[in-house]
Formats: sequence, structure tokens, C-alpha cells
Amino acid sequence: MTVETLIVLDLLAGVAATAGWLGAGATAARRAGVALALAAVALVATLARCATTFGLAGAGWWFAQEKITLTLPIAVAAALAAGSIAGPRLLATVRGRRPSPAPDAAVLVPLFGAGYAAAAGPAVTLLAGYPATASTVLVTLALVAGAVLTTWRVVAGSLPGARAATATVLAAAVAGTGLAFVPAETTDAGGGTAASLSHHGATSLADELTASPSHDGMAASLSRGGAAARGAQDGHTSGRSPVSADAVAEVPVTSLRGPSTPEPGGTVRRYDLAARTATIRLASGKQVEAWTFNGRVPGPPITAVQGDLIEVRLRNDDIASGVTLHWHGYDVPSGEDGVPGLTQDAVMPGQEFVYRFRALQAGTYWYHTHEVSDLGVRMGLYGTLIVSPRPTGEAATGTPGATDKKDPSGATMSSQAGASGELDLVLPVHTFAGTTVLGDQDRPIERAAEPGAPVRLRLINTDNTPRRFALTGTTYQVAAIDGRNLNQPGPLDRALLRLPAGGRYDLVFPMPSATVVLLVDGRPGLRLGPGATPGAAMSVADTSGWPEFDPLTYGRPAATPFTASSRFDRDFDLVLDRGLAITDGRPAYAHTANGRAFPSIPTETVREGDLVRLTVVNRSRETHPWHLHGHTVLVLSRDGRRPAGAPLWLDTFDVQPGQVWEVAFRAGNPGLWMNHCHNLSHADLGMALHLAYDGVTSPFHGAHGG
Repeated sequence: MTVETLIVLDLLAGVAATAGWLGAGATAARRAGVALALAAVALVATLARCATTFGLAGAGWWFAQEKITLTLPIAVAAALAAGSIAGPRLLATVRGRRPSPAPDAAVLVPLFGAGYAAAAGPAVTLLAGYPATASTVLVTLALVAGAVLTTWRVVAGSLPGARAATATVLAAAVAGTGLAFVPAETTDAGGGTAASLSHHGATSLADELTASPSHDGMAASLSRGGAAARGAQDGHTSGRSPVSADAVAEVPVTSLRGPSTPEPGGTVRRYDLAARTATIRLASGKQVEAWTFNGRVPGPPITAVQGDLIEVRLRNDDIASGVTLHWHGYDVPSGEDGVPGLTQDAVMPGQEFVYRFRALQAGTYWYHTHEVSDLGVRMGLYGTLIVSPRPTGEAATGTPGATDKKDPSGATMSSQAGASGELDLVLPVHTFAGTTVLGDQDRPIERAAEPGAPVRLRLINTDNTPRRFALTGTTYQVAAIDGRNLNQPGPLDRALLRLPAGGRYDLVFPMPSATVVLLVDGRPGLRLGPGATPGAAMSVADTSGWPEFDPLTYGRPAATPFTASSRFDRDFDLVLDRGLAITDGRPAYAHTANGRAFPSIPTETVREGDLVRLTVVNRSRETHPWHLHGHTVLVLSRDGRRPAGAPLWLDTFDVQPGQVWEVAFRAGNPGLWMNHCHNLSHADLGMALHLAYDGVTSPFHGAHGG
């Protein structure tokens, strides 16, 4: 049984126990037999909760912490009280040995009390989430006890010691509420062998409530940045070391910019991007109001050869909320990362910003705005970045942008990618108001391809949720994931490819003599063939029974610079959940990490050279594609199982409900970095934090009133 299934069953058992106990209390006065049956159902549901809790504890303490420390003990205690006090009385009534229990407080109060205690289980899980803090414990106990006292007064009319009991309940409620306002640490040194945290900054619920909220959410990083100065950013904007007592020289993030020259033999490739609103017409004739780069969606393809210098001048014509450029998956210097309020100010209408970095990583990448990114990317502010390997023994030459060709189908074709005759299609998938667009086409793409020609399909998911691809008519290889080549990939056929939000797969194969069709979520997106006819009907294979591709078991193992057995300098845990929290100065039902929402999630602090392990746990019922800026992570394990295939280096990994991922990286790119869910609506509702190198500072906090 999966962890996700256990989570759902635990919630259902909690609801069943609540309904059973409360139903028993409501019917006990008139229908003792029904009440007894409902109480029996509630008791069985409580026992089921014990089983699911122990099952979840076996999968990891994160999944059962609030159940073991709070909700299950009070539910079991209340159930035992109801069973031992009310149970015999109900049974005697059913057998005719005693009159109806109404208005017997000894029957009704235990039954209702067990219902209140059972209700605390799903309520705490859904509203408070992980972890159950002292504040959560006190408030929960106060609410349950207060409900029991109220019921007793309604049923019996009086209660000995009622004033003292009421005062105790109120004191617990006030204390629990007050604890939520106690300042908490704003930095997390990771608890590894090198961790030595200096206590220099703290934030509390009061700080968050008084922080000036951003009007677009995720203020300090994905939108505005100012709240970082008051919350999680204090650790590195103050100039005091968050990692160690040893002095570290301050380095402003503005000095961590890219070079001005390419590597020897490389060339400078210059691009101008103008962000503007526009009405675009899709192939079907549908018109879409979009935010665009240069009046098109996706934006102009940016291409280079390894060793080239990429220089992009971004101008904002009329995007009122501002715009930046983030190079998704590309390990640029921190000052080029495009995070407003952290590495730069947002580029407002009439302003410009120049990004400059060397193209050192070959592969498939993409770029998008990081200002109001949930809305901005959905509206069309994205494009592709393709870097080709430098030919062995040759220098990269050519006029910037001259090697880019626009396929009539709307897909971008790069002639840099390989040998003569190779068909290289860049296929970003995006959703505009419910319409799926592949490249810039909302109709299936038809492309002629000669038998035997090498084909590369670069799949890029620019949406917030996973997309599923299937390739019919040929065997193929997944040559690269997230821009990194896999070791000895094997042949694939009849497999469903689940691509995380922000992720990329490169599929390669020699063109067969038959037609090849790429399916996107079960619908035709691309047809390749020697005689492809635009507008011709496409046959769709039934892929419903195809197994899902698992990248952790694909390819051949190879040596890596570190493994799960290595000695780590920093260890960070992120437990992803949902709960009531303050994000950007306002209360919300937020997406949380370790029980907090941005900007109050402590900043993860590292030093250059540290070996860092990150454990990401998903307690929620939604998938979270996790993305760390500026670094590529090596997958160590998923749900305790180490990869059996090729080493998997990723910049975005899909943490599905109930999963636990362990990844690691070497801290070799100094700066200030975002670490967030790439379902950007989740990030906008709090699921984001910072990773900071010791001594790196930012002058941008407070910009635009974040």
C-alpha cells in the first residue's frame, strides 16, 4: 500500500470516527440501538486510524508526527472513555435493563467528546499540517476541551468546577495563540558536519502580519522581494554570518555577474527581447491575449554553442507588473539569475536590463520571467534556450542568431545540434486558457522526415503540472533529461513519459519508413513521415495500458563524484504540506514547507565547497515539482530506493504525494538562490524559500514594496 493511499485512508477513518461518535451522541436519547451501532462503527474507525498511523510512521516520521504526538492519543483516550462509560449504559438500554439515557450526561458527553477528539485528527492534518507545534497542541486541546465543557453545560445544566475548567481552557487557548507570535529562527544551517548557526535574526507571526504584502503574491522572490528583508532573508542581507562564527568577507550579489567575453574560440551571441502585451492568433484561428517577448509566444529561441557568450538585452515595453529573465536549469552566475528583489530589481515599463553569461552547459533549457511568474509564464513570457556541444577540434563561429531556422510548422529547428540531415525539433508545451500549444501550434504539427535521418525531439514542459507524452511508430532513446546526457540509454517502446513542470526530455531515434506520432496527454501533437500531409487525419494509438517511464531505472550506472554514503556538510529537510499560514503579510490556506510559508521559511545557508544533501517529503495530496536555482542535483534515492539506472542529474524533480526524495549537490556557485515548487501557483501561495551562501548580500530587499 502506498503512502498516498495511507494518507487518504487515515483521513477517511478520521471522518468516519467523527461521524460515528457524533451520530451516536445525537441518537442516543431516542434510539439507543442505532447509537450503539454507530459507536461500534466509530470504534472500528478509531482502530483503523491506529493502523494507518503506524503504517505512515513506518514510511517516515514526517507522515505521522502530529498523529502520534497529538491527535491519535486524544482520539484513543476519548474512544476508551466513551466505550467504557457510555457503552454499558447504551447496551443496558437496548436490552431493556435501564430507561432511555436522555438527558443522561454520562452517556451523551462521552459520545460527543469522542466525536470532538476524533474530529481533531483530520482538522489538524488539513489545517495545521506538519509539524504539530506546541501552539498547535495547546489550541487543539483547548478547542476539544471547550467543546466538551459546552456540551456538558447544555446537557446537564451545571458542572462542578466549571469556572476553574473554563479558565484552564482559556489559558491554554491564549498560550497556544501567543506561541504563534514567538520569533523563530530565520536561517537553517543544515545540521551537517559544518553547521554552526549564529543566532542573529528571527521572525514571528507578528512580523509577517505587519510586513507590507505584495499585490501579486510570493513577494520577495517570485514577485517583489521586499519581505525577504523582514523574514527569511535577514540571515544574509544583514551582513552577519548565518553559518559560522568564522569571519567571511561580504560579497554583494551585484558583483556576481557574468563575464564580458566568450571562451577562446567562442563568439558573442546577442539577442534583444522586448516584453509587451499582444493579441496572438493560433493556427486554429483562436485569438489569445498574451504577454510576449517580441510579440510572439514562445519568445525568440536563444541558441549558442558551448563556449559562446550569450548577451540578452531585455526591455519592458508595457508589462505593468514588471518582468525579468530566469534561465531555467542553467547554472548562471547569481547576478544573472533574474529573481526580482533578490538578484536584481524587476524591469518596469520603459526600463532595460542586460544579462550576460557563458554557455558552458550543452543541452535543452528554457527561459521565463520570474516577476509575478505564475501569471507571467501562463500569459506567455517564456522561450527556449538550446546550447549545442562544441564540435571536437573546432571553434564555434557564426553570426549571432543566424543558425536559427523557423520550421513552417511552428517548431524551432536548430542546425547546430548535429550532423547534416538531422531533424532537431524544439517542442515546448504550454496551455493557453485550456488550449494546449506545442511550439506555437494548437493543431497537430506535420513534418516531413526521410527514412534513416537522425531525429531529436526536445520536449519542454512550461506548464505548472506534469504533461504525459508517448511516441508511437518507432523505438527511441531518452538521450538527456533536464539538459544532461544519460549514460548508455537503452531502447524504449510503448512507454508513457511523465514530464514534470519545468522539466525536459530529449528523445532521439533514426527515422523509420513508417509514420511516427508524438502524443501529448493522449492527443496527437506531432506527426513525422516521408509523406506527411498537412490537415490529414491522424490515427491515435491506444496508450492506456502502457507503463510509465521511470528515469531512476533507465540507462547504465556510472561513477559519480559523491553518493548516498558520502559525508555531507549540510543536511536540509523540507516537508511539503498545506495549512493555515501567513504568506506575504496575509493569512492564507498556504502551500507550506516545514509548517511555514514564504517569507518565513528559514533560509538554507551554505558555504562554497559544502556537500549538501536535501530531503524533500510530500505530505500533501498534490504533486510538487521541486526546483533549486543555480545548481544541478544528483538523485540519491526516492522512497528509500537508490537509482538502479544511469546517474540522474536534475534541476526539477517531481515529488508526488507520499514520496520522499533525497538529492545532493556540491555548493560551487556562490550567490543567493531560490528553492521552490515549480508549480508556480504553489510558489505564489508560499512554497518557496532561499538558499544563501555565507557572506553574500543583496541590496534589493524592499524594492517595489514587497
